[in-house]
Amino acid sequence: MAPTDPKKAEEPKTGPPKLSDVKELIDESTFEQILEMDDDDDRDFSKGIVYGFFDQAHATFEKIEKAIADKQLEELSQLGHFLKGSSATLGLTNVKDGCEKIQHFGAGKDEAGTTDEPDENVSLKNIDNTLQEVKVEFVKVERFLRRFYGEELKDEPEVKEERRRKRKKRKKRKKRRK
Repeated sequence: MAPTDPKKAEEPKTGPPKLSDVKELIDESTFEQILEMDDDDDRDFSKGIVYGFFDQAHATFEKIEKAIADKQLEELSQLGHFLKGSSATLGLTNVKDGCEKIQHFGAGKDEAGTTDEPDENVSLKNIDNTLQEVKVEFVKVERFLRRFYGEELKDEPEVKEERRRKRKKRKKRKKRRK
């Protein structure tokens, strides 16, 4: 028997991530329908759809933040509905569920959309809290899917700095609303 190198034995095999690894984030059967539209030899078509969604989501998050600052509940409901549909098409379960809550809060309802919420400030606070939750779920999905499509991801200093600036900006906005 040949001697084994314990360091080599410990190294896990890495390959492209699998959808089954993130069942709590992505509905596999829904996302597989998008993948079925790809050519046999590449994933360019589905990648274009997914990366287009990333751009759309980032832009919509900014619009939601502006609508929160401007206290535009109807606009918030529409933006939640819009992003809910896009995320549902890709099977992004948690993002879709959060966007549905934003839609309901914007319509002056509770998170299930069944009970009226008469206090606009409560609705705005609920939307702001839910938006932060949706962003966390979105980052998880975005990172996974970028790796799925072959991108090497690093938490570069610029990314950390951008996150820090956004947190600081959010805190200032919250102070102005009080």
